[in-house]
Amino acid sequence: MDIRTLQNGSDVRGIALEGVKGEEVNLTGENVYKISVGFIKWLKKKLNKSELLITLGRDSRLSGKSLAENIIKGLNSVEGVKVIYFGLCTTPAMFKSCINEKTNADGAIMITASHLPFNRNGMKFFTKDSGAEKEDIKEILELAANVKVTNDNAPIYEEMDFLSIYAAELVDTIREKTGEEKPFLNKKIIVDAGNGAGGFFVEKVLNKLGANTEGSVYLNPDGSFPNHVPNPELTDVMEEFSKVVTKEKADLGVIFDTDVDRAAAVDSSGEEISRNKLVALMAEICLEEEKGSYIVTDSVTSSGLKEFIEHLGGVHHRYKRGYKNVINEGIRLNEEGKPCLLAIETSGHCALKENYFLDDGAYMVVKILIKFHALSKENKTIKDLIASLKEPTEALEMRAKFTMDDFKDYGMKVLEDFKEYAPKNIEGASLEVPNYEGVRVNVKTDDIDGWILIRISLHDPVMPINIETDKAGCLEKLKAEVVKFLGNYDKLAL
Repeated sequence: MDIRTLQNGSDVRGIALEGVKGEEVNLTGENVYKISVGFIKWLKKKLNKSELLITLGRDSRLSGKSLAENIIKGLNSVEGVKVIYFGLCTTPAMFKSCINEKTNADGAIMITASHLPFNRNGMKFFTKDSGAEKEDIKEILELAANVKVTNDNAPIYEEMDFLSIYAAELVDTIREKTGEEKPFLNKKIIVDAGNGAGGFFVEKVLNKLGANTEGSVYLNPDGSFPNHVPNPELTDVMEEFSKVVTKEKADLGVIFDTDVDRAAAVDSSGEEISRNKLVALMAEICLEEEKGSYIVTDSVTSSGLKEFIEHLGGVHHRYKRGYKNVINEGIRLNEEGKPCLLAIETSGHCALKENYFLDDGAYMVVKILIKFHALSKENKTIKDLIASLKEPTEALEMRAKFTMDDFKDYGMKVLEDFKEYAPKNIEGASLEVPNYEGVRVNVKTDDIDGWILIRISLHDPVMPINIETDKAGCLEKLKAEVVKFLGNYDKLAL
């Protein structure tokens, strides 16, 4: 196979285990060996160094240990490379291992495929600067394509419990900001780790801060994910955890994805703090620290969120879908002299300027916990903080599938046509300006108040369509307009 087909944006992803009909294993031991060597060749060139220290971690996936062994063999095959293996770890912690003075790694590799099914896995790469970009992955895989497997010896590495070091930093941050050794005494805070790598947060963070964590669920790492998909973006996952929080009479609930680069929360009332609400909460926290900050979000955020951010004195900068796009836009704005403290995607990827613009679910939760502590002293809750957020009355996402392989040009033609079509043929329609992804149309009449966003998926042959309205009964009207328009294109199937 062409190893370059394993690229998935700024990650490597593939099928690592058999067990799903029609899905053949392509993220093999041989391939991850080659990719690890490609990473070293790329990194030596980038740093102009002959000796490198590389850290390696994995999430709870069933294929993680086997892939780690082959990655280490690949790293061992290159002269001048020392390996420290962390075992179970989180994606944000792997980046921190590059800048922590106890490890000071030149590069780090995380074995994860986030929330994807049990048979998938992948690799993320970090340097002291940041995570690898899409262009970096392309170069790493091109180098890997020419690698020969030459080492079948037992893997050689040092071991370290870096997760405890990372967790201790989170604890120190909370103690410093709250001014208390155990700020959560008499508070019940529970965690849903989704059988991923986030279970550490109970013992190594919350318990040390005095919290009662009884009632936490799915803390044990289990890569078969027997309880639910570890994805806090999913409605059913959040609804289930909300019931747990209310049943346990917890003061706060925290939920992580598999590798802890994403998170969400549930208020004591059972209010789910995810998607627009999560963005609003983090915007509120950041804008208390610096009025006028830009808040970068992905393209599917609501009109009500924009009003919320602007009312707080922030600048809402709605950008492209994709956590790397959002993060890089936040970095770019700061470089242009436009202050941006927060770049956050509705999926739960949240990056803060104060934390290296790293999408770190645990650090985001730390910020929420610090605010939770302050609110508790005023007999307020997280829900109170975002009470003025105007949520859409109706919302829908449709996915039109391309019935052709080479769909990009065709899709762009559809978008250009819709840009011309909507203002002329949909009553009350106007184009959103500025707009950075797809075509976003606002529709406002006496009967309708809503918007439509049509875009091309970042990775799949799909055209997602998001529709939201602020008036009941409008959704079907806007949906009918979109269906009517797409009916002109025989290479799209709804």
